[in-house]
Amino acid sequence: MKSRLKLLPGQRGTKKLVEIYGDALICVRYRYDDKRHLRVKTVELAVETKDWSPPPAKFSDSEIVSVHISYTEEVLKQMAKSAGGRWDPKAKVWRLAYGKVKGTKLEKHLLLDALDKSLK
Repeated sequence: MKSRLKLLPGQRGTKKLVEIYGDALICVRYRYDDKRHLRVKTVELAVETKDWSPPPAKFSDSEIVSVHISYTEEVLKQMAKSAGGRWDPKAKVWRLAYGKVKGTKLEKHLLLDALDKSLK
């Protein structure tokens, strides 16, 4: 089944559902089943809300972190270079500010326990 349309509360096609579910309605999706030739309307509902505090950040944006990029990953190496990263040949990692890594593909390559002795 493929989802082709996602509507937010208040958009055309959601008004009756907003009347039924109110503020609990998150979105409405239309899914299409090619095999059975069906259109299915689904709703996403909030069933519980409570206060939540996000965990503290592991790194500040200016803190230098280590990123491991394999030798063959040219695109990631270029991303690290353009973000101001420096290659550390001794540790074989890229060093750059966490603010430049956060939210990019490089974040998956971040070494969390990489406070190497070579950095200290």
